[in-house]
Amino acid sequence: MEPKHSTILPGVRPRGRGALGNAVGRFEGTAREAFEDGWAPPEDRVLRTEVRLEVPRSALSFNRSPDLPFDRSINPYRGCEHGCIYCFARPSHAFLNLSPGLDFETRLIARPGIGAVLERELRAKSYAVQPVAIGTNTDPYQPIEAEYGVMREVLAVLAAFRHPVAITTKGTLIERDLDILTELAGQGLLRVGVSITTLDPGLSRRMEPRAAAPKRRLQVIERLSRAGVPVRVMVAPVVPGLTDHELEPILQSARDAGAVAASYIALRLPREVSALFQDWLVEHVPDRAAKVMARVRELHGGQDYDAAFGKRMFGEGIWAELLARRFKLAVARLGLAVKLPGLRCDLFAPPARAGDQLSLF
Repeated sequence: MEPKHSTILPGVRPRGRGALGNAVGRFEGTAREAFEDGWAPPEDRVLRTEVRLEVPRSALSFNRSPDLPFDRSINPYRGCEHGCIYCFARPSHAFLNLSPGLDFETRLIARPGIGAVLERELRAKSYAVQPVAIGTNTDPYQPIEAEYGVMREVLAVLAAFRHPVAITTKGTLIERDLDILTELAGQGLLRVGVSITTLDPGLSRRMEPRAAAPKRRLQVIERLSRAGVPVRVMVAPVVPGLTDHELEPILQSARDAGAVAASYIALRLPREVSALFQDWLVEHVPDRAAKVMARVRELHGGQDYDAAFGKRMFGEGIWAELLARRFKLAVARLGLAVKLPGLRCDLFAPPARAGDQLSLF
């Protein structure tokens, strides 16, 4: 997809960011182009993070995808400051009339108050409990969570209702919530997935610039595991021709840190992500750019991406089969589970509110 125009000023330094550009979102009817008018002070030459607040009308989002092991999720934030260049969620920012490029990682939406909305939805008589996933679109423990605490708000409600939850993150702020997490895990209501793409700190810093370093993520696995929280290492995404050789070392390191299960997902480049990722390849690994994209297209039937159910997560063809075989052999050798026991749904119970009539039994 060709970008319309850039919406950042010439000379602005996207320091510590993943995307190199900020093309206008695909739903916008007009194009915008930033230009130098001579008025911008030097301090405005650094691209800073902006956070806007949204009054949430709903907390739970439902899906019917056969590729996903859950049918509902919660998104405490829109956009993600981690800035992972490969993030498949980038195109969702276009629905906000923002760019999937730099806007996705610098113009963020926080949703304080979502806890009260979630509580209302969980109390509905029609609500049927099933595990809820958090972190499937953008990371609930991205850096701005330290200030806004929206994820903590959500967890407090889930714990009060004894609601099962699966969390995916690469953020270290999850350690702050060990008090709630250990309570949930002790009741069979929680599992956590920690995403690791590479063990190379230099590559990680370029590819996922504001996420925790690989070594630090392994420490998160260790600390959660030691506290009794079941942890799955998620080797995601596997970038063919760039990180695929690290599949076994990542699984080994995570197992040694305490992970009890593992999964992987091949690189996905939907919509605007393809152009953004290809620009990144040319800038950071020009000698491998052509090889990586050739292998990506082999995985997706000659295209940059195939969104078909059953194919989009793992790809198809010889390289997909080899990757699947390597993963199967590695988890068997390391004693890592692929599936974990289901989370408990039988403990779900809305807590009593002030003024509620108490049960006689």
